[in-house]
Amino acid sequence: MEERLSGRQKPATIRMRNVLIYFILTLLLVCSFLAVLWTGDVRISLTDVIGILFTDKNATEEWITIIREFRLPKAITAILAGMSLSVSGLQMQTVFRNPLAGPYVLGISAGASLGVAIMMMGMGITAGYITGAASNWMIILAAFGGASAVLFLIFLVSLRICDVMTILILGLMFGSITSSLINIMQYFSHESLLKSFTVWTMGSLNGVTREQLKVLTPCVLSGLFVSLLTVKPLNAMLLGENYARSIGVNIIVSRLLIFFSTGILAGSVTAFCGPIGFVGIAVPHICRIIFRTADQRILLAGSMLSGATMMLISDLITLLPGNGVVLPVSSVTAFIGIPVIIWIIVRNHKMASLM
Repeated sequence: MEERLSGRQKPATIRMRNVLIYFILTLLLVCSFLAVLWTGDVRISLTDVIGILFTDKNATEEWITIIREFRLPKAITAILAGMSLSVSGLQMQTVFRNPLAGPYVLGISAGASLGVAIMMMGMGITAGYITGAASNWMIILAAFGGASAVLFLIFLVSLRICDVMTILILGLMFGSITSSLINIMQYFSHESLLKSFTVWTMGSLNGVTREQLKVLTPCVLSGLFVSLLTVKPLNAMLLGENYARSIGVNIIVSRLLIFFSTGILAGSVTAFCGPIGFVGIAVPHICRIIFRTADQRILLAGSMLSGATMMLISDLITLLPGNGVVLPVSSVTAFIGIPVIIWIIVRNHKMASLM
């Protein structure tokens, strides 16, 4: 389903251009991945970094520990987080047919934060007795439960209200309510628990361990797999729900699948990395511009590659102060994503005024 911008191009030309874009995005992803492994307070040559990834010959124990225990989990986390947030944003924008829809704006990330807040502050004493994989799974389930609660409310509203702008505003309201509940919990929580939660809200890729990756990875992969199943319904919804129904798409089931995928993707990333905003809004728009299409099959893969690359680059920017100082990754993604969103709003306004 190509847009008018590429309507006069031959299908073979369009395919070749898309393949070239995929190749460039993949190359950028690989380069960004290696750059994250190479960058840090301890200088390790790129040759030694690549050697440590595949063999530990001619490498000190310190270097092996730094790469395999700290930098590699951080790089993998950035890739998973970028893919998850971008895909969830693409799904929400398509379902609600609104350029500003996304897990952060719709209150999904706030719902996941509420679930984690209940775990960290509301159940802090009980959770202290649960360690290891059980603790990681409890955090994931808490975040998924919070995100799913907000998504369920949005789903109920969407059954009665067809106006997408109204649904978007209600999503913002749901997010504000959950943020208010979190503030109340912070007011009454213990000082040590409050400090831990405040640090978590800043967003970070550094705190995810290899054990936590064993929980985060299958959650993200399962969410991405479900998103692949929703490609056809999403393409049909682009032409309106009446058209989608006419070709046999079950709107209710499709929305449930999409919301489940979004909930587990946004919830799992928020659980371990904290609330990271604007990636889910900006990346799908960037992909639509560079691919010049609305086809979800193309945009899904493009969003995965672009989102992962954006998170890796954002992680590199967090290290710029040096001397062991690391910026909150959510602040960096805001500086990257907000200008893109402002440009999109201004561009759409200009196009609307010309019509």
